[in-house]
Amino acid sequence: MRMMSVCVEGARDAHGGALVNLIHSYTDNGDPFVRKFTDELLAEVSRPFFATLHKWLFSGELYDPFEEFFVSSDSSLGHVAYVHPSSIPGGINNHVTDGGFGGAFNPDNDDDLGLREDGQKLWEAKYQFRKDMLPMFVGEPFGRKIFSIGKSLNFIRYSCLDSDWVVTREKMSNTGGTLQYNDIAGLERSIDSAYYVASHRLFEVFIEKFKLLHHLSALKSFLLLGHGDFADQLMETLGPSLARPANTLYRHNLTANLETAIRSSNAQKDPVDTLRRLDARMLEYSHGEIGWDVFTLEYKVDPPIDTVLDQGAMEKYLKLFKHLWQMKRIEKTLDKGWMRVTGSAKSFLRLPELDFEWHKIRIVMAEMIHFIRQLEAYCRLEVIECSWKVLIDFLNKKEGDLDALIGAHRTYLDRMTKKILLWNPKPGKEELVLRQLLDIFALILQFRDATDNFYNHCLTESARKDQELDAERGVYTGNAKDESTHSSDTLPTLLDRLKEYATGFSDRVQALVLQLQIHPDLDCRFLGIRLSFSDYYKSKKDQQSAKA
Repeated sequence: MRMMSVCVEGARDAHGGALVNLIHSYTDNGDPFVRKFTDELLAEVSRPFFATLHKWLFSGELYDPFEEFFVSSDSSLGHVAYVHPSSIPGGINNHVTDGGFGGAFNPDNDDDLGLREDGQKLWEAKYQFRKDMLPMFVGEPFGRKIFSIGKSLNFIRYSCLDSDWVVTREKMSNTGGTLQYNDIAGLERSIDSAYYVASHRLFEVFIEKFKLLHHLSALKSFLLLGHGDFADQLMETLGPSLARPANTLYRHNLTANLETAIRSSNAQKDPVDTLRRLDARMLEYSHGEIGWDVFTLEYKVDPPIDTVLDQGAMEKYLKLFKHLWQMKRIEKTLDKGWMRVTGSAKSFLRLPELDFEWHKIRIVMAEMIHFIRQLEAYCRLEVIECSWKVLIDFLNKKEGDLDALIGAHRTYLDRMTKKILLWNPKPGKEELVLRQLLDIFALILQFRDATDNFYNHCLTESARKDQELDAERGVYTGNAKDESTHSSDTLPTLLDRLKEYATGFSDRVQALVLQLQIHPDLDCRFLGIRLSFSDYYKSKKDQQSAKA
């Protein structure tokens, strides 16, 4: 009676899991009679808990009118069922003709945005884990597993509309047995078995039914420019347009160029549903910006895939695309410049006085080409492909729950973002290396413009000499005197500008290499070694110091 009195007094302000914990605390007693009494009492008191646990564990349903369970529900978040875009009025089949591209959703449609937002929130915010209501004999590790099992079943049933979820529930019930306080070991075995079945089924639903791997592969191929021929074709078709002011560009023209690039590359062999999710658009722009500053590709997903590919993840993909797209622009610009300064050399045979200047231009351009190709190889092989392999290995194992899947994808994205953008974790220096890299990109483009101007000058000068030779033979083809005067006035300016950009590029790359050599990330330090081939920039620094 005294023991019962103590339990009743202590239980005045406790209920649910907290009450079970209170009674369970009295089991740690040296008196066998007290232990037996509290065990029997606890077996009776915990029956409602185990009834709620059974329903949550094997059906994903939470029936807790008195809020006694260690899982709480947010009633304001309803279930968001997956609806294929083709079944939405004005969806894919109405917006896009057969074989066309341009996106499954209209980004200006508030309903579409609402679906994505709710789908993202449902998994993380619908149910919450309450540690204070968790019975001590369960333990937090198993409590977390129970929490995950119920969430997974609920998500499979309502958000994924899995027609085989009943089979999944039967598998779990067959392996579960009876849940009761007197058989804690059996309870732990049931939790482990149910966790494996529910998590495995959730992986199957995401990978097989909703083609998660196809979406991840599409993001890698398009937004991370994994389809090399597609990226080249898109650059060719869009290049002239993107050089114009941003306010003169129209989305339907960008979409048409995107479709042309897809049809001109192996990307046309991708599934139609994947291509329909791909879209071209412009970011918000300000006065003075051009198309290169605001163009981006967009890949649209719908529930429940947006649980993994949420809004934050898509923003990181867009940030990576913008950076990789800049690198692709630099690469193509240098390729065209190299073809011009080497393939058109015969046009300047009558200008021997400028041969040495062209030789210096070719040396600087070769240095720039080496820089951008080493940078691209680093991003593609050492960052993207290595990160992709880690993610695929995780997906193939099918271990863990949806939280583990979301975590693996976020790790994959974070790793790429930090390494590609050369992120420095030191406070105040996070974007220092990135800013240096963007300055180098700007100098390369300025050098290419100066090279084009010098090329045009040489072309004019060569034409003038041809006109002089024609005049000596009595053939008059134009007034060469005015052109000569104009060209000779601009030559020193052109040469000074070329020298300024070439020196600025070399100095900034040297500073970048020095920053990479002390970078906390090992891969970034190796990038510094690759950029400074044969310690080129180190020896150049020593030469400059010796001259000083």
